[in-house]
Amino acid sequence: MLVAAAVCPCPPLLVPEVAAGAAPELDTVRAACADALGVLAAARPDLLVVIGPAEQPGRGAFPQGSTGSFRGFGVDVDVRLGDGDGEAGGRELPASLAVGAWLLDRAGWASAPVEGLGVGEPLEAERCVRAGRQIAERAARVAMLVMGDGTACRTLKAPGYLDERAAPFDAEAARALGSADLAAIKALDPDLAHRLKASGRAPWQVLAGAAEDAGLAGELLHDDAPYGVCYLVATWS
Repeated sequence: MLVAAAVCPCPPLLVPEVAAGAAPELDTVRAACADALGVLAAARPDLLVVIGPAEQPGRGAFPQGSTGSFRGFGVDVDVRLGDGDGEAGGRELPASLAVGAWLLDRAGWASAPVEGLGVGEPLEAERCVRAGRQIAERAARVAMLVMGDGTACRTLKAPGYLDERAAPFDAEAARALGSADLAAIKALDPDLAHRLKASGRAPWQVLAGAAEDAGLAGELLHDDAPYGVCYLVATWS
């Protein structure tokens, strides 16, 4: 059963070495992520599953010990998903899970075994929900670190340019995540999310499936859109 969840954004810019001179601009969101991970540790889970958006070949399950890096972003920073020998069929963690692994390492995570799941952005809502239900059945006390961004269309200089639909989409996502409104999260439109480059939609809907019958309460810790991309941090416990 799901006992706790933390929702965090997944831009590689969260890693200070990647952000370089812009690193201080994201100090607030890093602090919120640290607070969210504290909620996960306090729940004392038997298993932590880190889930985030991924392109091929980064989709699917990643066992504890899987490795990733930010070398593709020009910095010599490597990460590992919990302890273990890194046997993952030779696959490297996708960027979203690498950011999650970095957050866990930064927090000194040692509370439970850690596994990863890369989710394809086009995955239909019902399949997301079904995957979440399966995750919740993995152990008596399951926690989830859910990586994903809101829309990337909030300003003219945003990666997806300005779209007037982005702010309302993000506002509803923030409200739903902050109140653990499962129905509202499940109702997020996959097509609209794709058009607005909201990478968190599928992982959030996996979370909604995992949280069915768990009776968790939500709290929104952070809601901002630097660089025209919405970054949300929330906890469920």
